[in-house]
Amino acid sequence: MLRSYSKPPPFSWLPVPTRPVLPVFPPSEQLTRTRPALPSPRQPHFDASHAMTTHVFPSAHLRTTENVPVPSPPPENATKAERLEFFKKTTEKLRDLRVTMDPQGVPQILWNCANRYVRTDLDGKSTTGVTLFFAHANGFPKEIWEPTLRHLLSSSASTSIDEVWTWESVQHGDACLINQSALSGIFDWTDDARDILNFLIYYLPSVVSTSPLPAHLHRLPTKESEYRKQNGFQNRTFVAVGHSLGGCTSALAALTYPQLFSSLILIDPIIIQPVDGSKAIFHEHHVQLTLGALMRRETWDSQENALKLLTKNQFFGAWDPEALRIYVECGTTSCLDSSGKPHIRLKMPGIHEAAVFAETHTECEVYQRLPELDEKIELRWIMPGHPEASEFGPPGSRRRRVWIRPNNSSNVCLPDTGHLV
Repeated sequence: MLRSYSKPPPFSWLPVPTRPVLPVFPPSEQLTRTRPALPSPRQPHFDASHAMTTHVFPSAHLRTTENVPVPSPPPENATKAERLEFFKKTTEKLRDLRVTMDPQGVPQILWNCANRYVRTDLDGKSTTGVTLFFAHANGFPKEIWEPTLRHLLSSSASTSIDEVWTWESVQHGDACLINQSALSGIFDWTDDARDILNFLIYYLPSVVSTSPLPAHLHRLPTKESEYRKQNGFQNRTFVAVGHSLGGCTSALAALTYPQLFSSLILIDPIIIQPVDGSKAIFHEHHVQLTLGALMRRETWDSQENALKLLTKNQFFGAWDPEALRIYVECGTTSCLDSSGKPHIRLKMPGIHEAAVFAETHTECEVYQRLPELDEKIELRWIMPGHPEASEFGPPGSRRRRVWIRPNNSSNVCLPDTGHLV
């Protein structure tokens, strides 16, 4: 049985300073004249009234952090104990790389990817204007949402949804394959929010149509982009769904340009109540997440072997089988090892997943700002219901979090689920 968190007694916290968000704009077309190919085109494994295509577009041009070298991997002949010690030092290095949190405004050419699912029976009479946007958790490819979409788009609700976009951050999935030589050893979550806004303001087409879109989305006319900055979408009702990392960055995007958003659905977002009145600290929880990402296995002989082994893993074996299959199929890529033997590896190396986990500031800054979220935006929370699920903060944090912006807000707990729902 579903339940909701009742409104808690009045509460407060020691405020944290929040950084300004850098301006959002893409690099010039001259700088992006050389365009990357799609790394792994495919079709979804479900029949629905929506057709899928994959698209690439430039990320926001200025980056919040400096571009620093990615920490090197351990020696191939390192023992298990040596690897553990190496990764502990790498975890410390990732923490120490974040010397300053002040936005730097560094020009950088990166790319984002997204899958588009559009209704195939659209016409002038059947369109609703509803656009759904799904943002993933750290470590997941954009396709991780397809089991959810299979249920949603085969239900009666599908006729009310014109279009769905599933997002991919710069160091995830296919985007990681495109950007791998340009990625930094540090990453600020603010940039994921800015990349989302860059897509919404400059690249999301003005109207939903069954007409094919180019693999590389065209930049919108300046007049249209300027209109969106001031007034939002003319022909779309935009609903963002964000899980974990994606929930935090979607919320920050909505705080920055609220006029673009109709509704915000947050699935156990990493939006954390500050506990000490200062910017977040690299607590033991972050250490374990970062270390776990660094130690994660990245290569297998084949996708079949990877799926077989991950099914037996305590962490991955608890997943819905369809979600795990998609993770293996769409989160890995074929390559050759050092001896020239073919195998598969994760598209997103553990070092980049660890760099995302090492960010400990945006999650508290968004908590600080969330009470300011425009009340016109419907705010819906989907939270884990298992009693041992992490609170991501002191006891009672989850209940307080879902009531931090009380007006036009609701929440639901899914029984027996943890953070991955």
